[in-house]
Amino acid sequence: MKYLDFAHITFANPEYFFLFLSIPLLLFWEWKVRGKKQIALQVSTLQGVSRNFKSYRKGVLLGLRLLCLVALIIALARPQHTQINESIDSEGVDIVLSMDISGSMLAEDFQPNRLEASKKVASEFIANRVTDRVGLVIFSGESFTQCPLTTDQNILQEHVQSIRSGLLEDGTAIGMGLATAVDRLRNSKVKSKIIILLTDGVNNTGLIDPITALEIAKAYKIRVYTIGVGSEGTAPYPVPDAFGNIQMQQMPVQIDEELLKKIAKETGANYFRATNTNSLRAIYNDIDKMEKTKIEISSYKRYAELFFPYALFSLLCFMLEYSLRLTLFRRLP
Repeated sequence: MKYLDFAHITFANPEYFFLFLSIPLLLFWEWKVRGKKQIALQVSTLQGVSRNFKSYRKGVLLGLRLLCLVALIIALARPQHTQINESIDSEGVDIVLSMDISGSMLAEDFQPNRLEASKKVASEFIANRVTDRVGLVIFSGESFTQCPLTTDQNILQEHVQSIRSGLLEDGTAIGMGLATAVDRLRNSKVKSKIIILLTDGVNNTGLIDPITALEIAKAYKIRVYTIGVGSEGTAPYPVPDAFGNIQMQQMPVQIDEELLKKIAKETGANYFRATNTNSLRAIYNDIDKMEKTKIEISSYKRYAELFFPYALFSLLCFMLEYSLRLTLFRRLP
């Protein structure tokens, strides 16, 4: 089938295709010049020969000559079957997103709120990491692995969209969020292991202190990018009144930036401050550029010469035409 696999056939000497221009000249010679000579040489002894047979004979010989010429030109152009083998060597990155889902993430200084904006941008980031394993950890007063490391983007995106505030006890346990993310990465064999820790508050609960979690991350050589989410000054928070109705109140934005900077610096990463959705998206884009997956693709081309069957077919057509002229069609003009 490789002779018919035109998608993978190339020609080493395509300039020989210009010889196809000789075919109209051959037809002109046969129909105009040679045809007139044959009429001029006709004698009375051949008048009984069927015109249909003469036309048939002429068509057979001309057809064989054309097939011989076409096959010879193709053979001279050296058709080759090309097979490309690719060897892909991917040095992936294992990433865990650790997201704060405490009640303060419902503040509406982001649209529609901090949590929904964080989910949307995280989803976009995940969509760009098609060759990496990505996991998801959520935390508030405690922490939970929402999705272990996986390359299944559909499953991961479903888990991101299912995040909502109130799934866990309220509070901000930064140490727990970091420690759980480290636990998901500690057995990873890849060279590059990173955590993206996103929070909008100050550590105020949890069984593991953030500094302890930091030391564990350093021990496993995990880089921790930290993101502080929240506008400057105050932000509108949803607060229930005495009757259970939700009212928006301006509350001060409190982010432990010193802690987040310390975590990032000591693990060889960076701290970022996001004050709106656009700046949060820019932060994830910066992290995406800094943590590119190394992919090496080696291509090998193999050529198989296909000219011989065409050359052989051309020779057979020539020999058949020559044989017919010397035998069956010898006495016919």
